Amino acid sequence: MTTINTGDTAWVLFATALVLMMTPALAFFYGGMVRKKNILSTLNLSIIVIGLISIQWVLIGYTLAFGNSTGGLIGNLKYAGLTGVGAAPNAQYAPNIPHLAFAAFQMMFAIITPALITGALVERVRFRTFLVFVLLWATFVYDPVAHWVWGAGGILHKLGTLDFAGGTVVHITAGYSALAFAIVIGRRRWFGHAPIEPSSIPFTVLGAGLLWMGWFGFNGGSALAANGLAVNALVTSNTAAAASAVMWMLLTWRDNKPSVLGIVTGAVVGLVAITPASGYVSPLSALIIGAVAAPVSYYAIKLRQRMQLDESLDVWACHGVGGTWGALATGIFASKAINPTGANGLLFGNPVQFVIQIIAVVLVIAFSFGMTFVIASVLKKLIGLRVSQNEEEVGLDISEHGERAYS
Repeated sequence: MTTINTGDTAWVLFATALVLMMTPALAFFYGGMVRKKNILSTLNLSIIVIGLISIQWVLIGYTLAFGNSTGGLIGNLKYAGLTGVGAAPNAQYAPNIPHLAFAAFQMMFAIITPALITGALVERVRFRTFLVFVLLWATFVYDPVAHWVWGAGGILHKLGTLDFAGGTVVHITAGYSALAFAIVIGRRRWFGHAPIEPSSIPFTVLGAGLLWMGWFGFNGGSALAANGLAVNALVTSNTAAAASAVMWMLLTWRDNKPSVLGIVTGAVVGLVAITPASGYVSPLSALIIGAVAAPVSYYAIKLRQRMQLDESLDVWACHGVGGTWGALATGIFASKAINPTGANGLLFGNPVQFVIQIIAVVLVIAFSFGMTFVIASVLKKLIGLRVSQNEEEVGLDISEHGERAYS
């Protein structure tokens, strides 16, 4: 029987607001790491995604992700324009809250995922091309993967993949798509020949703090109820973030001095890694997941630097690699004692779950990277991905938007 629980509904609505806040928070997190001449452009890449994907989600995004399954690959058009998505609950997805509340909550995930990719293409992407890319990517990458993992009848959902709040759907898709886009668009001018200094580390610290707060809605809200599972997700999220922040501090301290930018990056990486596991693992397991996530992503950045790849703000290392570890760790540390509707992982006598997580990770990486590479390559040929050298030298704030962040 499906009946609306007002407490659950209130929590999901609040969590929806928290997750929406994460996209402007991401804008500040990224904006502080670029040069002054590109701050507004970088902020705007996240903000405009809110507008674009809010419309796309209402028109076709939600139904492609959560409509009746077509071969386990994509949803049908049953909910196009949010037709039939109203105040009544949906027994398949959220039996205790209005269907429209569930759709709104999921919209915020669809928004922040392409916004994450922007960290790979800042300071050189052509704005009009970016608008087209976001709509194509959401429709042909995010929506199908969301259906595979979370949609009733999705191929990975039927396989038994565990992803509580978006390790595969959000972080792996964004991270490996960022890598593909960075390869296609190429390096920034002077990359590797002149220092590229962050404009405002305080901006980045502010963004990271707001992201940390918003993640309580991201993971805790994914319980879709105000219950013990939501509490567990909140505590495990905080624990993993704390462990990763401290571990990243130690890594940078060993190499030189404890980096403030590194500490907040570590916190975000811990949150990324715990996202798929947050509703399936204990706080002690979350401590391990966060502590391991830091060196995994830290050395992925070192690898990227050695390869001279200009994936500008390390979306791949932080979200792609961190999300991969988190998805695999879910298959190791998941416990039915925490979530009876989930599954036991490798440490609790179920190696099959770990194999399932590996299959999901490999499939989502291959699909996300491959599709993004194709989309970006086609756009590069048809309308061009990047601004001219002169426009890049002037800065995208002026050349693309005719405004300055600072007089």
